[in-house]
Amino acid sequence: MSAAGFVLTSTAIVMQVLSERGDITEPRGQHIVSIILFEDLLIAPLLAVVAFLAPTELVHEPTSPLWQHIGIAALSLGALVAIGLWLLNPLFRVLAQAKAREVMTAAALLVVLGAALLMELGGISMAMGAFVAGVLLSESTFRHQLEAEIEPFRGLLLGLFFLGVGMTLDLQVMARNWMLITSAVLALMVVKALCIYGVARLAKSGHDDALDRAVIMAQGGEFAFVLFAEALKLRVISPEVNANMTAIVVLSMAITPVTLLLYKRFARVQPVSMDGVEAAHNLHGNVLIIGFGRVGQIACQAPLAQGANLSIIDINPEVIRATEAYGFKVYYGDGARHEILHAAGAHHARAIIVCVDDKKAATRIVESTRHYCPQVKLLVRAFDREHALELVKHDADYIVRETFESALLLGRQAVVTLGASEREADAVIDEVRKRDAERFALETSGGLFAGRALVLGNIERIDPPNEEARDAQ
Repeated sequence: MSAAGFVLTSTAIVMQVLSERGDITEPRGQHIVSIILFEDLLIAPLLAVVAFLAPTELVHEPTSPLWQHIGIAALSLGALVAIGLWLLNPLFRVLAQAKAREVMTAAALLVVLGAALLMELGGISMAMGAFVAGVLLSESTFRHQLEAEIEPFRGLLLGLFFLGVGMTLDLQVMARNWMLITSAVLALMVVKALCIYGVARLAKSGHDDALDRAVIMAQGGEFAFVLFAEALKLRVISPEVNANMTAIVVLSMAITPVTLLLYKRFARVQPVSMDGVEAAHNLHGNVLIIGFGRVGQIACQAPLAQGANLSIIDINPEVIRATEAYGFKVYYGDGARHEILHAAGAHHARAIIVCVDDKKAATRIVESTRHYCPQVKLLVRAFDREHALELVKHDADYIVRETFESALLLGRQAVVTLGASEREADAVIDEVRKRDAERFALETSGGLFAGRALVLGNIERIDPPNEEARDAQ
């Protein structure tokens, strides 16, 4: 029984780690999520095993046949699933039409409590009922709204859960058996990590992915507490054994952040796969796009429609592989390096569009490109106003702040909504552009600019003022 409980992994810890690293939507993150969800589903047969292992003297007279217990449990589970599939959506649809947020939150909690009670009446654990209710709610068409409503309670309920677990620890038993508990924690994490690594390698995972999975999933899980509590209630294990096993799982969960920090510190950096990625060489496009994320993919549409010959480079192999399915040939290369710019044909291009989403990288690219190709028009995506000012110092020809144009469109639509005509709205936005350009001009070298015309938004910044204008300033 203890081995079965130790197999389970902490969903809360693993999901938090994956969320912080941004790996939940990545393939390796999805693999880990699938594994821990499958482990959570195993609590149902494990609780059934606990019931079968219960001493016979706990069975109340008159005893019911085994098939009757199984039938009642199956009927309860079937009824819960049927309610979830056919009644939850109509219920929440009525509540949504009533526009009562508090009632919807209360209904979600009521569904969980009702499912737990139904499973308890059917001879199955209340924890299993709550888990099934959560799965059914996640399949509801109102799941995003429910998640938003329940989010404020998530941390509180999880904290209460671990508070309850901590209160079940018997410190006297732990003090008597500290050597056993310490050695068991180390054995649990080492053996579990080795098994996870071995299974991952057998499943054709790479060394780095298998090692990462082993470190993240080496601890015990929350459902182990449910399993141990049920076993204690049915006298399958003694209170002292329950205290020891609970302490082992708790300590393994507490040690996990430390092991993750050590792994992050000493593990070698995972090399980026370059399969299917070709480095830039001898490109001759008249427009060079550096960075082909969401901005670069949109920015290329107009030059393509005009018949331009594009050369595209990006430093992210995943982006390069993903865009191949849409007919784009993207080459690998760091636009801040002179040799890469040469291989990408920067000296042949009439315009270079910098669309990277890293402002430091964008500044390095502009600085390098201006030094290597001073004659080329340099069109750059700026992160914000401060970044745009920095790009001006490196002589970028055209700068667009990434949120500026969308914000102006929203403001224009707001003016139209307030009753202005299309022409009046355009006039208002033109005035906003003009004032913004004037403020920007004052922020860059006191309004004195060197040499080249610069466009900010749609307002062109003119050549340096003459001496009379300079004296007037």
